[in-house]
Parts: sequence; structure tokens; C-alpha cells
Amino acid sequence: MLPKKNRVDKKNIDLIFKTGKFVVSPNLTFKFLLTNHKTPPQISCIAPKSIAKLAVKRNLLRRRGYTALGKYINQFPAGLLGALVFKKYQDDISILEDEIKNILNKIN
Repeated sequence: MLPKKNRVDKKNIDLIFKTGKFVVSPNLTFKFLLTNHKTPPQISCIAPKSIAKLAVKRNLLRRRGYTALGKYINQFPAGLLGALVFKKYQDDISILEDEIKNILNKIN
């Protein structure tokens, strides 16, 4: 799990979805907003109910997403606010890590 300082709060999630840009991959959509602040990057994982009906499965997806994201969080630019939204049920961490690496390459 990522530390609280690296996760976006609900107020900023609304801002990201209203005014942010997005990058698409097969299993994830990354919606993000670059700010001028020099704060550490903040990224949250979102697993919609349409992907997994049971809360246990959605929480498992979010935990796997945070685990995969933990390796690359320091490579994201400072001041980034982002949300990783799952498009399909994918709980294989290696596939998620590859997609996060591809998203990171598209942003930088």
C-alpha cells in the first residue's frame, strides 16, 4: 500500500476527472493532472463496481495496483495528481507493472 502522502484525496479526484488528461492501456486508464507544486506525485487506484461486483475483489484489485505502482511512484514527475482506473479484472501484478511502465513512458 502506498503511504497517504502518495494517494490523492476525494476533492482532487473530482478535479482530475473534470480537467485532467488521460492515457489508455489495455487494462488501465490513467487520468492525470500536472500541477505547479513541487509535492511528491499522488496517485490513487480505482476499481469500479462494473469490473468486480464484490467489494472483496475490488479491494484486491486496488491493493495489487498499489503494489505494482509502488516500484515506479518516484519516477513520476513532481506535482502530478493521478488516478489509475481499472478497465478489466487483472490481478496479475507483472502485467500491471508493465502497463504502469508504459504509461510512465508516455507521460515523460
